[in-house]
Amino acid sequence: MKVSDILRLKGGTLFTATPDEPLAEAALLMAERDLGSLVVMEHGDLVGMLTFREVIQSVVKNGGTIGSTLVRSAMDDAPLTCTMETDMDEVRRMMLDRHARYMPVMDKRMLMGVISFYDVAKAVVDSQNFENKMLKAYIRDWPGQDEAGKSA
Repeated sequence: MKVSDILRLKGGTLFTATPDEPLAEAALLMAERDLGSLVVMEHGDLVGMLTFREVIQSVVKNGGTIGSTLVRSAMDDAPLTCTMETDMDEVRRMMLDRHARYMPVMDKRMLMGVISFYDVAKAVVDSQNFENKMLKAYIRDWPGQDEAGKSA
C-alpha cells in the first residue's frame, strides 16, 4: 500500500498558514475546523508544519498566552515529508522514528496532501480486515473430506 492509496480515500481539502501570520489566527482556524495541523506555505513552497504540539509549546514558553507570536517562531521548519509513492511501511517507520503525527505529501515542490498517523493506522486496519475477510471466505469454501473423496 502506498501513500497515494490513503490520499485517494481521504479527500483533498488542505488548510495552510503563512509564516508571518499571527499564531493566534492559525490556532483559531485549527480549533474551528478541528484540525491537528496546518501546512505552512510561503510563495508556493512548503516552509514548515504547525501542529497542536507546537502551539502548546509556544503557549507554555510564553507563560500561558499566545500573545503576538507569529507562526514562523512556533512552526517545525524541517517537517518530515513523503511522496505519493512512499510505501506505507516506510511511512509508519518514519513517523514512529520522529514521533510525527502529521506528514506533508510532496510531488517535487508541490503539496499533494497531508496524512496523519490516524490515516496510516486506519489504512492498515482496513487492509487487515479485508485480508481477514478474504481468508475466512477462502477457508469457508474449502472442500470438505467427503467432497474431496468424491471428486477423486
